[in-house]
Amino acid sequence: MSRRTTAPVREVLPDPVYGSVIVEKFICRMMVDGKKSISTRIIYQAMASLGEKTGEKPLDVFLKALENVKPVVEVKSRRVGGATYQVPVEIRDNRREALAMRWIITAARNRNGRSMAEKLGA
Repeated sequence: MSRRTTAPVREVLPDPVYGSVIVEKFICRMMVDGKKSISTRIIYQAMASLGEKTGEKPLDVFLKALENVKPVVEVKSRRVGGATYQVPVEIRDNRREALAMRWIITAARNRNGRSMAEKLGA
Protein backbone atom coordinates (compact mmCIF):
# COMPACT_ATOMS: atom_id res chain seq x y z
CA MET A 1 0.00 0.00 0.00
CA SER A 2 1.23 3.44 -0.84
CA ARG A 3 1.97 5.76 2.07
CA ARG A 4 1.70 9.02 0.15
CA THR A 5 -1.44 8.78 -1.95
CA THR A 6 -4.32 6.41 -2.24
CA ALA A 7 -4.30 4.11 -5.23
CA PRO A 8 -6.66 5.26 -7.97
CA VAL A 9 -9.81 3.22 -8.38
CA ARG A 10 -9.72 1.69 -11.83
CA GLU A 11 -12.84 1.64 -13.93
CA VAL A 12 -13.87 -1.87 -14.91
CA LEU A 13 -15.59 -2.31 -18.26
CA PRO A 14 -18.70 -4.55 -18.31
CA ASP A 15 -18.48 -8.07 -19.68
CA PRO A 16 -19.63 -8.57 -23.29
CA VAL A 17 -22.40 -11.15 -22.71
CA TYR A 18 -24.34 -9.83 -19.71
CA GLY A 19 -23.13 -6.23 -19.70
CA SER A 20 -22.40 -6.43 -15.98
CA VAL A 21 -19.38 -4.97 -14.21
CA ILE A 22 -19.83 -7.42 -11.32
CA VAL A 23 -19.57 -10.44 -13.62
CA GLU A 24 -16.39 -8.98 -15.13
CA LYS A 25 -14.92 -8.47 -11.66
CA PHE A 26 -15.80 -12.07 -10.79
CA ILE A 27 -14.11 -13.29 -13.98
CA CYS A 28 -10.94 -11.34 -13.18
CA ARG A 29 -10.93 -12.48 -9.56
CA MET A 30 -11.31 -16.14 -10.57
CA MET A 31 -8.53 -15.92 -13.15
CA VAL A 32 -5.40 -17.99 -12.46
CA ASP A 33 -2.00 -17.15 -13.98
CA GLY A 34 -3.50 -14.55 -16.33
CA LYS A 35 -5.71 -17.07 -18.17
CA LYS A 36 -8.71 -14.82 -18.60
CA SER A 37 -10.22 -16.69 -21.56
CA ILE A 38 -10.41 -19.90 -19.51
CA SER A 39 -11.95 -18.05 -16.58
CA THR A 40 -14.48 -16.40 -18.89
CA ARG A 41 -15.47 -19.72 -20.44
CA ILE A 42 -15.94 -21.31 -17.00
CA ILE A 43 -18.14 -18.45 -15.75
CA TYR A 44 -20.36 -18.46 -18.83
CA GLN A 45 -20.78 -22.26 -18.65
CA ALA A 46 -21.73 -21.96 -14.98
CA MET A 47 -24.20 -19.16 -15.76
CA ALA A 48 -25.77 -21.24 -18.54
CA SER A 49 -26.24 -24.19 -16.19
CA LEU A 50 -27.71 -21.83 -13.56
CA GLY A 51 -30.25 -20.62 -16.12
CA GLU A 52 -31.24 -24.17 -17.04
CA LYS A 53 -31.57 -25.34 -13.43
CA THR A 54 -33.55 -22.40 -12.08
CA GLY A 55 -35.49 -21.30 -15.15
CA GLU A 56 -34.70 -17.68 -14.29
CA LYS A 57 -32.24 -15.21 -15.77
CA PRO A 58 -28.74 -16.39 -14.87
CA LEU A 59 -27.55 -12.87 -14.03
CA ASP A 60 -30.36 -12.42 -11.49
CA VAL A 61 -29.55 -15.74 -9.82
CA PHE A 62 -25.85 -14.87 -9.70
CA LEU A 63 -26.46 -11.43 -8.20
CA LYS A 64 -28.86 -12.89 -5.62
CA ALA A 65 -26.29 -15.52 -4.62
CA LEU A 66 -23.63 -12.84 -4.29
CA GLU A 67 -25.94 -10.70 -2.18
CA ASN A 68 -26.68 -13.65 0.13
CA VAL A 69 -22.98 -14.26 0.73
CA LYS A 70 -21.98 -10.64 1.42
CA PRO A 71 -21.09 -10.01 5.07
CA VAL A 72 -22.49 -7.00 6.91
CA VAL A 73 -20.00 -6.69 9.78
CA GLU A 74 -16.56 -8.01 10.60
CA VAL A 75 -14.56 -7.92 13.80
CA LYS A 76 -11.37 -5.91 14.19
CA SER A 77 -8.95 -6.17 17.09
CA ARG A 78 -8.80 -3.15 19.40
CA ARG A 79 -6.19 -2.97 22.13
CA VAL A 80 -7.37 -1.13 25.22
CA GLY A 81 -5.17 -1.01 28.30
CA GLY A 82 -3.36 -4.29 27.76
CA ALA A 83 -6.46 -6.26 26.73
CA THR A 84 -7.40 -6.99 23.13
CA TYR A 85 -11.08 -6.79 22.24
CA GLN A 86 -12.86 -7.97 19.11
CA VAL A 87 -14.95 -4.99 18.01
CA PRO A 88 -17.63 -5.42 15.32
CA VAL A 89 -17.25 -2.91 12.48
CA GLU A 90 -19.44 -2.33 9.42
CA ILE A 91 -17.79 -3.15 6.10
CA ARG A 92 -17.51 -0.86 3.06
CA ASP A 93 -19.47 -1.97 0.00
CA ASN A 94 -16.46 -2.73 -2.19
CA ARG A 95 -14.91 -4.89 0.55
CA ARG A 96 -18.22 -6.73 1.08
CA GLU A 97 -18.32 -7.52 -2.63
CA ALA A 98 -14.67 -8.60 -2.71
CA LEU A 99 -15.08 -10.90 0.31
CA ALA A 100 -18.22 -12.49 -1.12
CA MET A 101 -16.54 -13.20 -4.46
CA ARG A 102 -13.45 -14.58 -2.74
CA TRP A 103 -15.53 -16.87 -0.52
CA ILE A 104 -17.59 -18.23 -3.44
CA ILE A 105 -14.49 -18.94 -5.52
CA THR A 106 -12.64 -20.57 -2.62
CA ALA A 107 -15.64 -22.75 -1.75
CA ALA A 108 -15.98 -23.87 -5.37
CA ARG A 109 -12.27 -24.66 -5.65
CA ASN A 110 -12.37 -26.73 -2.45
CA ARG A 111 -15.23 -28.93 -3.67
CA ASN A 112 -14.27 -32.31 -5.09
CA GLY A 113 -14.97 -34.21 -8.24
CA ARG A 114 -16.47 -32.01 -10.92
CA SER A 115 -15.31 -29.28 -13.27
CA MET A 116 -15.08 -25.72 -12.00
CA ALA A 117 -18.12 -24.67 -14.08
CA GLU A 118 -20.23 -27.41 -12.46
CA LYS A 119 -18.95 -26.50 -8.99
CA LEU A 120 -19.89 -22.84 -9.48
CA GLY A 121 -23.24 -23.66 -11.06
CA ALA A 122 -24.31 -26.02 -8.30
